[in-house]
Amino acid sequence: MAKFHQSAAAGRKHAGLADFFVRLVKEKPLGTVGAIITLLLLFAGIFADSLAPYGMNDVSAEDRFTPPSAAYWLGTDNLGRDLLSRIIFGARISMIVGLATAAISSIVGLTIGVMSGYIGGKLDLILQRFVDGVMSFPGIVLLMVVMSMVGVGVLPLIIVVGILMGIGGSRIIRSGVIRIAEDVYIQAAISIGCPNRRILVRHIIPNVLPLMITIFSIQVPEAIIIEASLSFLGFGVPPPAPSWGGMLSGSGRTYMIQAPWMALWPGLALAIVVYGINMFGDAIRDLLDPRLKGAGRYGRVKGNVP
Repeated sequence: MAKFHQSAAAGRKHAGLADFFVRLVKEKPLGTVGAIITLLLLFAGIFADSLAPYGMNDVSAEDRFTPPSAAYWLGTDNLGRDLLSRIIFGARISMIVGLATAAISSIVGLTIGVMSGYIGGKLDLILQRFVDGVMSFPGIVLLMVVMSMVGVGVLPLIIVVGILMGIGGSRIIRSGVIRIAEDVYIQAAISIGCPNRRILVRHIIPNVLPLMITIFSIQVPEAIIIEASLSFLGFGVPPPAPSWGGMLSGSGRTYMIQAPWMALWPGLALAIVVYGINMFGDAIRDLLDPRLKGAGRYGRVKGNVP
């Protein structure tokens, strides 16, 4: 009997997942395009060693500044390194930085937002003044200062950017928690003595998940842009690692006129990935948000007369 219930639950889970992808393709064509771009980024990042035709730092002095050709599809840079291979390996860095930074940011933002919005009182006052203090500094300047103190590299960048993004994003989660905590069923649960942990786990956090998904989908491309910006300025991933921002800086900026493909392809890869992840994240938010599940094509509830 237990096995029957487990198999039935697994069947419902698979059916729900299949229904989600069917709705994604039918209702969100741009989200489907974004999903394909996101999957290509993940695929390129995971299998970069197999996909790249050359090593990311293989130097060929006689092939310097080679334009796109059959041998080098996207051309070579000033050192004779294949740009296609470096962009593929750069996808791995962007994937790691984007997902890991957004994950840390979500944890930090959820922790601060729930504590501040649900507990409230003096704790809320102290936390929000701290958040105000962090948000009052220009973001890129604050990141440059902190990165100059902790040192450059992928791991320090992920931790620093994730924490600072989470502190800023906690304000949005806090507002959602406050709105949910004022609902009648939450007040009823409190009045009958329901433990706070149960309220948080069963009611507060599940209802802010659509908001967190939206924030996560925004923060992944934002983290990729921040990494590219810091690498462009020399505070991100140090060379010779093929960061897209680092490829745009230095030699890419120096030889932009002589070899425009050195700046074109990394910038185009950055723009496409950011656009795709944003579209995919918006589609996931719309499909998973319970308030939008009954909405028709034009935002009206099916069956209602406009």
